[in-house]
Amino acid sequence: MKTLRLSLLMFLVPSFPAATAATPETWPQFRGPAASGVARAEPPVRIGPDEPHRWKVPVPWSPSSPVVWGDTLYLTTFGEGELQVRAHATADGSLRWKRGFRPPAVEEHHRSDGSPAASTPATDGRHVVSYFGSFGVVCHDTAGRELWRRPMPVAASGGKFGTGTSPVISGDRVLLNRDVHEGSSLLCLDLATGRTRWETPRPESAGSFGTPVVWSATGNDEVVVAGTAQLKGYDLRTGEERWVLRGVAGVVCTTPVLGEGLLFFAAWSPGQADSPRQPWEEFLRRHDRNGDGIVELEEIDATRRDYLRGMDRNRDGRFTREDWDLLKAGDARAENVLVAVRPGGRGDISETHVAWKYRRALPYVPSPLYHAGRLYFVRDGGQLTCLDARTGEPVYAQERLGPTGNYYASPVLAAERIYLASLAGKLTVIRAGGAKPEILHQADFGARILATPAPVGDRMYVRTATDLWAF
Repeated sequence: MKTLRLSLLMFLVPSFPAATAATPETWPQFRGPAASGVARAEPPVRIGPDEPHRWKVPVPWSPSSPVVWGDTLYLTTFGEGELQVRAHATADGSLRWKRGFRPPAVEEHHRSDGSPAASTPATDGRHVVSYFGSFGVVCHDTAGRELWRRPMPVAASGGKFGTGTSPVISGDRVLLNRDVHEGSSLLCLDLATGRTRWETPRPESAGSFGTPVVWSATGNDEVVVAGTAQLKGYDLRTGEERWVLRGVAGVVCTTPVLGEGLLFFAAWSPGQADSPRQPWEEFLRRHDRNGDGIVELEEIDATRRDYLRGMDRNRDGRFTREDWDLLKAGDARAENVLVAVRPGGRGDISETHVAWKYRRALPYVPSPLYHAGRLYFVRDGGQLTCLDARTGEPVYAQERLGPTGNYYASPVLAAERIYLASLAGKLTVIRAGGAKPEILHQADFGARILATPAPVGDRMYVRTATDLWAF
């Protein structure tokens, strides 16, 4: 692994006016306030390329999501041969500023679904904090002046899919879960300077792409983040591990969500104990073209190579029976499950603080959405499930939305409406509540959507693979 040879540049931090409290004009981080996916906003129902829109501007491809504070929208991109932080005016989409970085090396990433700029920035109205797996953390003020940077080694993510986590601003702290192939850790940085307040190793976790949440249910703020087959809570002040819940998915893309005094976490990944991998002999039969009992990466069809290389645990470019047995052992510790966690746990809470579990039609990439006593989540194939958040009982399950295929963008809610975007770029708007999902509007953007939309004020901001839209 190469290390970024960038000197640590420190800048005098200017004095700022106090940041305003969160208002309907803010969407400050991945999935908005508290990573909830819920906005106090009134965006239009009819959203799509054939509908009236405020503006549309081209932006370089990257799957990171837009964030908004006041009259400025921020996002990250990989364009013009460099990693970039960009600021756009919400009035007309014009580019206010961009700041680029050219690291000596770029992290390995999934070529069609990943990017070196996959992490969503975070802002508190004074600072804009961005993370790049190839570069580290950088903080700008809202005028684009760099305040500090925290160089880090190039991330070697689990499965070589690339970075997926996003930074979180909590008060005067920046939280970053950096689960990598070796040397995973949860970091807490000082927002004003970028210096480390604490760092807690996570040696057991290499398969996490989710973003942390801060949980304050007991008055003791905790940072909760999932990893390989485990969900963990850490003390926000010290980084001390307070509790662990074992037996969640082995590869985690989703972020927890809060509601009803509980913490909900849902994740699905292929190959878990409840979805066994094919036998080793079958894997050999399908891919071992030269018959030597070993599957070289080059022997796998290119359309499957980016996914299957994630199973190469020792990263030697080939799959042996030993690799397969390690995968099976990891699968035995994991479970595809939605779990509702009660607060106040210490130590191993796997048997003591679980309110309920649910195991059907779970999401792979999009995080769940809590609203008004209900928990919503979408599975690949366009299947929407709604549960009673207090009991886990289904209100409805696996209801078809129409658009099939994969879903990467997380659902968002505003004005009692839920907005869901498929990877193929098909948007569905449904009414929240009800015994069944009532479809209010559907549209096809004709371009892929991986970024989670941002409802702010009377607008909805949608990032596709080619453009940034404001409706």
